[in-house]
Amino acid sequence: MTLTKAQLAESVRLRVTLERKEKPLQRSLFPEMERIYFSKQRATRIVDRVFGLIKNSLEKGDDVLISGFGKFKVRFRWAKKGRNPQTGESIIIPSRRTVTFHPSRKLREKMNAEPPRGGR
Repeated sequence: MTLTKAQLAESVRLRVTLERKEKPLQRSLFPEMERIYFSKQRATRIVDRVFGLIKNSLEKGDDVLISGFGKFKVRFRWAKKGRNPQTGESIIIPSRRTVTFHPSRKLREKMNAEPPRGGR
């Protein structure tokens, strides 16, 4: 299953809350009322802003390290000879920058610990 940006925003909306500043004098009968939940629009803006920060750093050529998750690195690839598979014609593939991802040791251990349940 692919995790989409919309699913990330929905997860932020449901799982991330803020505590209210003013505490009631009387103990609340509904503890969930002491917390502020994000709207769908605000959660989407938060996710977009995080991705925007990551994109800007990568565009500048900086690496992005997310502790416990992994590191996004910008690599430079030199121009090289290639071949058009349809025509067999030789072409030059221009040099470019690409992004690679290296998972953290913790993530790698969790991924290889046990097979996922259900699904494939």
